[in-house]
Amino acid sequence: MLIVGIAGGTGSGKTTVTKKVMDLLGDENVIMIPQDSYYKDNKHLPLEERQKINFDHPGSIEFSLLNKHIDELSQGHTVQMPKYSYITCTRDDEYIPVKPARVIIIEGILVLTDEELRNKMRIKAYVDADPDDRLARVINRDIEERGRDIRMVLERYYETVKPSHLQFIEPTKRYADIIIPRGGKNEVAIEMLVSAIERYLNS
Repeated sequence: MLIVGIAGGTGSGKTTVTKKVMDLLGDENVIMIPQDSYYKDNKHLPLEERQKINFDHPGSIEFSLLNKHIDELSQGHTVQMPKYSYITCTRDDEYIPVKPARVIIIEGILVLTDEELRNKMRIKAYVDADPDDRLARVINRDIEERGRDIRMVLERYYETVKPSHLQFIEPTKRYADIIIPRGGKNEVAIEMLVSAIERYLNS
């Protein structure tokens, strides 16, 4: 089993890159584990407090559970992956069953910050993008998908997203084996990543 990590800043195009990689490899060979499913459950907090959580801080992720699930998948076991809602900032009561595959892609802004998780990865990629482009994507996504208004998005960006990116996410670029500038538009870099994975599948 090959474990691949795909990291990068919020709005950098990680999900687009991951989807393109999965399309090229075929569903039968690869599964994707999104870091976002492993945000800590915050049901014990009032909604106003939940909405103030810094989701770009490594402490917001339950890495112990994520590492446990990756180990179980590596051993051939099916896991029950949590479902997380950005609207309520809590985990749903339902879980998603995930079966093992030859390739596991772990995707998320913070997946290279955890040393234990990082050490499980044979290939590490970092999706890089211009800060202005990332901010534009964040604005569109948070308004359309997460029920926030423009004021809330910009306040959060300057108070937590940008400082956390500089402190926690950008430094993990040094761990990457492959850097993908321009996100999902960089077909050449995506093909390089797919080729590296295919070499493993064909070995």
